[in-house]
Amino acid sequence: MARLRDPERGCPWDLEQDFASIAPYTLEEAYEVDDAIRRGDRDALREELGDLLLQVVFHAQMAREEGSFDFAAVVDAICAKLVQRHPHVFGDAEIGTAAAQLESWERLKQEERAARAALEGSAPSALDGVPRAFPALLRIAKLERRAARAGLAPERESPLLARLAAALPDFAEQDLGELLLALSQLAARRGLEPETLAREAAERFEARLRRAEAAQRGGGGER
Repeated sequence: MARLRDPERGCPWDLEQDFASIAPYTLEEAYEVDDAIRRGDRDALREELGDLLLQVVFHAQMAREEGSFDFAAVVDAICAKLVQRHPHVFGDAEIGTAAAQLESWERLKQEERAARAALEGSAPSALDGVPRAFPALLRIAKLERRAARAGLAPERESPLLARLAAALPDFAEQDLGELLLALSQLAARRGLEPETLAREAAERFEARLRRAEAAQRGGGGER
């Protein structure tokens, strides 16, 4: 990658790239890894993991050029994080089940978010760190789980949610999938983009949760 980015002998396309222009390719390669896993194609998985690793190397090389960090720093950081989040393996803590490990992992992540917020001089939030680049439905699910762990409830639930829960108490998993499909089709037939609608709804949902969190802290309005 250093050769590809060499100002004199490198590739013109690679030289033109920056973090923002490469980010969509990084997401695309992650999805292709997921696709290979779902298909059970190990040869494809090997290839796609290489493509994804290339994205990490690409970003690290650009960061090295600007003096931010390099690939070794990326590896050091994830190694340090794994050691910190596995005290039962690298320390004296005792964790006997996968569920207990997940709980410990989430607690340590909360502590890390609180430490970062303290450095920034802001109040920590259970909702911090849910990427806005996530697909909208994934982001909504992440926010919902974070809120549940933190004991957060919006000041008002969506009236649509209450009506659906009452009308469809015994909906099976497949039925809910069909409902999501039908709503997406309805939006598309009205000339609307379902993903955009869901992203906008996710933003409103997060805002309601943050107001509830601020009220829980006794801080008043939204942070």
